Amino acid sequence: MEKPSIGAKKRLVFYLCCCVSGFLLLIGRLIYIELFRAAQWQEMAYEQQTRDRLITPKRGSILDCHGVGLAQTQTVTAVSVIPAQVTEKEKTAEVLAKILDLDVEDVLKKTKEKVALVRIQTKVDMETAQKIRQEDLPGVKVDEDIQRVYPYGDLAAQVIGFVGKDNQGIIGLEAKYEERLQGKQGKILTVTDSIGRELTGEQDRIPPVDGENLVTTLDVVIQQYAEQTLAKAVEAKHAKKGAIIVLNPQNGAIYAMANYPSFDLNAPFAIQDESLAAIWDTLSAQEKNDARNQMWRNDVINDTYEPGSIFKIVTSVAGLEEGVITPESTFYCKGYHIAGDRQIKCWRYPRTHGAETFVQGVQNSCNPVFMEVAERLGAETFLEYLDKFGFHEKTGIDLAGEAVGILHTLESTGPVELATMSFGQSFQITPLQLLRAASAAVNGGYLITPHIGYGIADENGNIIETFSYDKGEPMISKQTSDTMKEILESVVAEGTGNKASVAGYRIGGKTATSEKLPRRSGKYIASFMTFAPANDPQVMAFVMIDEPQGVYYGGTVGGPIMKELLENILPYLGIPKEGVVEEDATAIVPDVTGMTWMEAKHILLEAGFSVETSGTEPVVSQLPPSGQEANQGTKVLLYGAQE
Repeated sequence: MEKPSIGAKKRLVFYLCCCVSGFLLLIGRLIYIELFRAAQWQEMAYEQQTRDRLITPKRGSILDCHGVGLAQTQTVTAVSVIPAQVTEKEKTAEVLAKILDLDVEDVLKKTKEKVALVRIQTKVDMETAQKIRQEDLPGVKVDEDIQRVYPYGDLAAQVIGFVGKDNQGIIGLEAKYEERLQGKQGKILTVTDSIGRELTGEQDRIPPVDGENLVTTLDVVIQQYAEQTLAKAVEAKHAKKGAIIVLNPQNGAIYAMANYPSFDLNAPFAIQDESLAAIWDTLSAQEKNDARNQMWRNDVINDTYEPGSIFKIVTSVAGLEEGVITPESTFYCKGYHIAGDRQIKCWRYPRTHGAETFVQGVQNSCNPVFMEVAERLGAETFLEYLDKFGFHEKTGIDLAGEAVGILHTLESTGPVELATMSFGQSFQITPLQLLRAASAAVNGGYLITPHIGYGIADENGNIIETFSYDKGEPMISKQTSDTMKEILESVVAEGTGNKASVAGYRIGGKTATSEKLPRRSGKYIASFMTFAPANDPQVMAFVMIDEPQGVYYGGTVGGPIMKELLENILPYLGIPKEGVVEEDATAIVPDVTGMTWMEAKHILLEAGFSVETSGTEPVVSQLPPSGQEANQGTKVLLYGAQE
């Protein structure tokens, strides 16, 4: 036998090495898969052999400060088909189309799709779903679904926001707190063959995790008062739009935030403006999108404007804090003031205010007084106070899309700019930035964080988590803050804000009339800020009316609005009157047992009583009891179910 050649031996060794190497690689690959990829491949195999039908979790509710539902979720169903299991496609399409009021051809097209599962209709009510179940159609599945509902329709629409078809928040609180509200999807798992047919009737159900319930600082009653008052004012003045904010200046909790006109949260894409709706079909897709975004816009945080004379509060605080003025400092109004090379008129020009103290200057809202105060401060110091009051930053409110102030730099601030800034012109801020600064001026100097989210509640309404907001250190002295409270109280008692005075209450405030750009266009914004009680502010309110027709002054337009609003909300908040004692003013305490907090409060407040609640609604008992005669103003204690 002939011996193999050296070359043949080398080839055999090479082939042997290749085989051994391949075998070792296979062994190594098996070890790698077993140790590192087994779980992943098992999951992939499981997914290939099963079909998932997702279960939408129940979205958490949005509640007001008393637990009243502002946004809630109701259970509905979703109808789907598994094309591979539909035996009679034409019949199935006809039945589903008839029950669901859909086009037969559209449904038939879906039953023929080459997919594992296709949705036919979502948000199907229980009665309709039961009809479909009774048909017992092969391949048709009726699963759990949810629908977001807003019990109060357009109430606080721009604040609460709404969800899209996928139940994801689009604007407002719905978007801001999406992660807390959305929950986690569940699944219905079914074993299938390679073409998607079910192999057994058994199903595994992984339940969804419901979203958390958001408790807000909003108060439905105060929000309703604000919106009713605002709507009436905008319509009466034939204005373009308007807004109201009501908050606690001590901690930034927002009780109400109203915009008018508004929109229906249950139909958020429906155009409310009749004139716009009439030409809707002629608009381009971009124009329609812009119109809807404008309708959903929350003006008090999304837009900036020239604040006008309410900003004089900031100039006043800076002057008092820096010691360049005192309340008794004297000024003389000639009807104008010379700043640099320009004559800047007082709003009273050609008339004058003549000789006046600083306090009288605030009461009169006299522009020359504040221009002189700013000159004494100097541009650098003045701009430092703008920074202190937070005009260079967002307020931090828990809503998306907040704008920030558009301000002069030190380099761009000449004598004219300094003069016009002193009384609230030539720069822009948001209404909420202004209200935050006004709060700091009267709460001891704390730059609060305006907020709407209060905490998280469990399914029984019990608070299980409370949010915290930074208050920081005071940026002005208590003495300056106390002085400003007294001065602003005198504005309502004796000055331009007198139309907002409410008998029995100490009210502080400041009016403003802002001329819109371009100048001399004849368009103005009338605004008014108030707080009460003036000596210990517990509530602050701001109203702005955009482009009022006829008389447009802030005091004239905003005063009556503020008066009506405060007359409603101050008694509701339980803030007692001072110096008003009506002898023999009694009334019979009405029976409010079984009612919600809101219903009971409406009835008791109308009867002249104040209210305090304890427990959870509805009202189980009350003290004093119904039928008893009591002095008006007496606090009625309402007791709900105790958890």
